[in-house]
Amino acid sequence: MPEGDTVWRTAHELHGALAGALLTRSDLRVPKLATKDLTGRRVLDVTPRGKHLLTRVEGGLTLHSHLGMEGAWRLHAPGERWRGGPAYQVRAVLGTADRTAVGYRLPLLDLLRTSDEHHAVGHLGPDLLGPDWDPDEALRRLLADPARPVGEALLDQRNLAGVGNVYRSELCFLVRVVPWTPVGELPSPERLVALAQRLLEANRTRTARNTTGDRRRGNSLWVYGRRHRPCLRCGTPVRSAESGPAAERRVVYWCPRCQPAP
Repeated sequence: MPEGDTVWRTAHELHGALAGALLTRSDLRVPKLATKDLTGRRVLDVTPRGKHLLTRVEGGLTLHSHLGMEGAWRLHAPGERWRGGPAYQVRAVLGTADRTAVGYRLPLLDLLRTSDEHHAVGHLGPDLLGPDWDPDEALRRLLADPARPVGEALLDQRNLAGVGNVYRSELCFLVRVVPWTPVGELPSPERLVALAQRLLEANRTRTARNTTGDRRRGNSLWVYGRRHRPCLRCGTPVRSAESGPAAERRVVYWCPRCQPAP
């Protein structure tokens, strides 16, 4: 599941492959961009911002994409068979003389003026993996609504940008609270913020996410995806439930013994 660490790694790979090169192919397969052509423009950089990707090109333009739940960018050498999904799932193709970047299942793809990027990402909180990371500001935003469940507050990208559903479950486990605990009742909210940054930082270069430090198969995450399986800390069966507003409900995992309800 793409979260801040996956997006950071994707941006790093795309930047290394495309930055400084002229685009020899541009194919944006969404209706509103069907007539737009970036061919002949030089790619300046690819920058991550929370879960967003900003691909900047000459002429003051930025291709803004978001991976959502299942999106991905794949890089291919000339003549190499594309892999990442069937052709009908391709939403964007950016090609240079040496590499071709293909965006699959992108739920958001837009072309905007680089000077207008703030309209797309200006609402985001401090980026856990960005140069603007500010733990004090992230904590201030997180605590702005003390009654809000911590699980919902962590997923709100306006608080701190980069946490997704996997890290939500893992962070709540590590600070030993259930996701429905009000933010204002957290014993050490600053520890939660520090852990979030530490986990994403540790995983940004890994293809297999790990929050436990255990490299054995099946033991890489404390509770996420472990419904009915023993908790890695105490052995109690892990539980799961849907959480969040109706339109944004996702499955959250917790250990009923390690994470007592308030």
